[in-house]
Amino acid sequence: MKHVVKILSILVTISAIWVGLLQTSIVPRSHTWLLPIYFVVSLGCYGLLMVGVGLMQFPTCPQEALLLQQIHQLCD
Repeated sequence: MKHVVKILSILVTISAIWVGLLQTSIVPRSHTWLLPIYFVVSLGCYGLLMVGVGLMQFPTCPQEALLLQQIHQLCD
């Protein structure tokens, strides 16, 4: 439940910043309407980066490897 509240609070914060930028006209209106698209694209890039880092740091488990070899030998 805490995770859902955290995600919702982040979304509300981002929405508030976006609406604030729309109302204050600090950023040109044509760019401000693209901010949600930029956010989704950057979130996707972050997700791909985390998957890549996870694959590069894939933990080796020698004990589990031995266990799998033993099970494989028993099945043969």
